Amino acid sequence: MCTLIVLYRPTHAWPVLIAANRDEMLDRPWLPPGRHWADRPNVVAGLDELGGGSWFGLNDDGVVAGIMNRMGTLGPAADKRSRGELVLEALDHADAETAADALSHIDPAAYRAFNLVIADSSRVYWLRHTEAREPGRVEVTALAPGVSMLTAFDVNDESSARIRRYLPQARAAASPDPERDDWSAWEQLLASRDADADAEREGAMNVVTEVGFGTVSSALLALPARERFNVKPRLRFAAGRPDQVEFRDVAL
Repeated sequence: MCTLIVLYRPTHAWPVLIAANRDEMLDRPWLPPGRHWADRPNVVAGLDELGGGSWFGLNDDGVVAGIMNRMGTLGPAADKRSRGELVLEALDHADAETAADALSHIDPAAYRAFNLVIADSSRVYWLRHTEAREPGRVEVTALAPGVSMLTAFDVNDESSARIRRYLPQARAAASPDPERDDWSAWEQLLASRDADADAEREGAMNVVTEVGFGTVSSALLALPARERFNVKPRLRFAAGRPDQVEFRDVAL
């Protein structure tokens, strides 16, 4: 499972801040965020070399998308499309509302279960697809202002040991300050291997296992307010476990 934390502040100069850890099989090949798709030159995202899609990225219009598996759905299925395609499809749109509406009309049966976050500087949406549901539209929820957290469970669902432990910490932590290039509190959160005693390794933010699965990269992103035309988003990326690899700025 992966982790995504979002701080949504509609009236702030930086209304959307996102922190994300990607947990995956260590031998699954990938490339750091870049303009990897000739047919999508406006997209900067990590490339999943196996599926051809992405797990997290943004476009030049300031739309961001990040996808997570839900519980019990790690890996591909022969009769399903890659969930990484959905990130790219979301980034085909110029605003989050249009993207969320478009992806709510996909055929849920074509994909394994997922949580998908789509945001721009004005709105943040959570799209939920569970394989247990009857076929129909993907559920779309607009997230309220404040700090929200997603793993392989529902948003802010304390059935997740990781959410139970880290959501209060995320809400109490100092917010990143892109103007001063201060991301330290969230970098520490993403790097933490602490877990509740009864949660085992899955309760940590930064996952390490002996079975070839764990945290493989981290991202930090800030979106400027829409009226700040001359200010670009900020994307920082750690191309490995965030307790071992430094975050570096990604050119946008």
